[in-house]
Amino acid sequence: MGREEEFYVRYYSGHKGRYGHEFLEFEFRADGLCRYANNSNYRNDSLIKKEMFVSPAVIEELKRIIAESEVMKEDDSQWPTKNIVGSQEIEIRLGNEHVSFETSKLGSLVEVQESKDPEGLRTFYYLVQDLKAFVFSLISLHFKIKPIN
Repeated sequence: MGREEEFYVRYYSGHKGRYGHEFLEFEFRADGLCRYANNSNYRNDSLIKKEMFVSPAVIEELKRIIAESEVMKEDDSQWPTKNIVGSQEIEIRLGNEHVSFETSKLGSLVEVQESKDPEGLRTFYYLVQDLKAFVFSLISLHFKIKPIN
């Protein structure tokens, strides 16, 4: 039996401000473990943490989404750096490839278009949108809750 392909993805978006450290983070491992955390102190919200195992089919779909985005070819050296608004990070290990990107929080496509690398940042932006929608769907289905209020 062959060794399973190395796979890992972690996404983080957050900032430190008036309400403390507020963030959204999720990760997937090759064995199917998915971890999710969302911390907001706004209006006395609290930390939401969830863990679940997903099927190999879900992991394969996640790999497909990442591979088709072509984000593994990108370089974040020309992307906006983290700032007072916050930062977002993604780390991906897909087989023998490994990337780790960090940039500022992006509020809209206008910010992407005005960057020094609009094509690469657009790839990142849309992948993040896809991954967040994917994770929120899994959380909603698995736990029958809304992942964000």
